[in-house]
Amino acid sequence: MNGSGCLLWFGDLMDIRTVDESQDLFVRMAVSDLTVQSIPEFTSRPAGSNKKRQTIIVVVSILSILVMVILILAILYGRRKNKRSRVKKIPAVQTIDEEYIIESQDDDTELTAFSLTKISKSTNDFANDKKLGQGGFGPVYKGVLDDGREIAVKRLSKTSRQGIGEFKNEVKFIAKLQHRNLVKLLGYCIQGDENMLIYEYMPNKSLDSFIFDKIKSSILGWSDRFRIIHGIARGLLYLHQDSRFKIVHRDLKTSNILLDVDMIPKISDFGLARMFREHENEANTNNVVGTLGYIAPEYAVDGIFSEKSDVFSFGVLVLEIVSGKKNRGFSHQNDSDNLLAHAWRLFEEGMAMELLVAHMRESCVASEVLRSIHIGLLCVQHFAKDRPTMSSVVLMFDKEGTSDDRGKVPT
Repeated sequence: MNGSGCLLWFGDLMDIRTVDESQDLFVRMAVSDLTVQSIPEFTSRPAGSNKKRQTIIVVVSILSILVMVILILAILYGRRKNKRSRVKKIPAVQTIDEEYIIESQDDDTELTAFSLTKISKSTNDFANDKKLGQGGFGPVYKGVLDDGREIAVKRLSKTSRQGIGEFKNEVKFIAKLQHRNLVKLLGYCIQGDENMLIYEYMPNKSLDSFIFDKIKSSILGWSDRFRIIHGIARGLLYLHQDSRFKIVHRDLKTSNILLDVDMIPKISDFGLARMFREHENEANTNNVVGTLGYIAPEYAVDGIFSEKSDVFSFGVLVLEIVSGKKNRGFSHQNDSDNLLAHAWRLFEEGMAMELLVAHMRESCVASEVLRSIHIGLLCVQHFAKDRPTMSSVVLMFDKEGTSDDRGKVPT
């Protein structure tokens, strides 16, 4: 086979070794023959293999997304848990009605957060000789800060009849109240299991320690008592009318009236106080709180309280200050009346001056005594609607006598 030429095979190509090696051999084949006989790695993958691969990709993607979601939720939960733990350490005033939150860091009513270490040091680790008294809230201690300021530390007892709710309530109400006849709250201490309120120190303690004590009673003359009555009236008027909200104290009594160095009265202990919003005049509760001997009839019987409930308590206070006798447990040798009924009987018989503490009858101003008794009796009338408001009471104290249009003494 010299030169070029073309050979044709029909059937299978079995052997080409007979061809001269010096010649080039070109084999022409159909493309279809080449595709059919191509090497397996050039053939397309089976459909089942593609589906399996796609399934694996989908599963891996879903698992990755789930892992990411779980991680995000774990992070959010951790942050929320930390936030809750911090909230427990935030002052109570930051968990109450938004309208009573301390609004600004520059506000002159902002309370100071005292550390437990500082308070413990100021009270000599709550020594017995620093204890000023004991109430339903817990013990009260005298303390002296490093700068020389004297303070009163009201410590919430773990076995107290009142609890953290009353503690928050007291912070809530008194934090924004500024009046010369209301005790001033300086700060608080919330650390661990300790909850404490820090007040300005009242060197003369509470009113009951004077008027019901046979020896100390002589220290308070009539002019002091009349000024104290008037001061309490003005403080109560502020709560009912002149503060941002109408506030009903609900536990007005002699032990909750503190006396500063000048014997100026300060209403204290707002643990049971309630705030009334605009247009609210009274409320009802199934949990009657307060102190027997000072609770108004409608509150004791039906659980209804209002500013007139405080007016009733104020009336009892007035008669106790005048007489030097406690309403609860009062007894008289000539009758079985309580203090209120006894005062009315004397007033009706024209003998009201006999209600006054004996040692002051010669040195008092009779018109002021009679006016005080008259106002006290107006305030303790059985029906709340018959009692005067505190604005009327203050007006009556500011003027000589009591006019007929301010109410009649109950019959």
